[in-house]
Amino acid sequence: MKRISIAICALLVCLLSAMPCAASERYNNAIKLTFLSWVTGSTKVSYEHAFDNHQTAEICGSIIGAGYDKFGNSPLGFTMRYAHKFFLAGNAEGGLNGFYVRPEFIYSRYTYNSAITTLRTPAEMGALLATTGYQTSYKRLLIDAWVGGGYAMGIPAETGYHHGFALWNLFGSKNDNIALSFSIRLGYCF
Repeated sequence: MKRISIAICALLVCLLSAMPCAASERYNNAIKLTFLSWVTGSTKVSYEHAFDNHQTAEICGSIIGAGYDKFGNSPLGFTMRYAHKFFLAGNAEGGLNGFYVRPEFIYSRYTYNSAITTLRTPAEMGALLATTGYQTSYKRLLIDAWVGGGYAMGIPAETGYHHGFALWNLFGSKNDNIALSFSIRLGYCF
């Protein structure tokens, strides 16, 4: 799995460096990798399309188990996400650039080695999040960072981490219905 992650990163770097760049061009599509997702037990790849200067749609797929397993519970499964971005009014940059807010739906399903039992345990969660972030591109390189939270329901994992969001476990309290998410994605515009 580590070799797959390294190969994906090498491919992205080659694509970014091989393409001619024109600073005045506006791109409406992007392929993105979630920065360091492979060190959290999964590899996430996204596609985003801009409809106009103020809206884009983004879909993300994740292979859980393709990466370093920080919890040592050998997770295997997938995560799917859909987000619709609304770039804030007055966004002069257009296309894939600027501050945004977005509703996002995430579905995560996987099994893992439980610390309580010796059996593989299922985790299946859905979450509806509200996120805010900033996305910018330099020539064909895209950087996207966001933070958000919302409501989650389903069968939680013991760790509370669902490879796309984490359940509330802060300040000495735990809540399996509050989902938190933040990330940085690096991408290629075309």
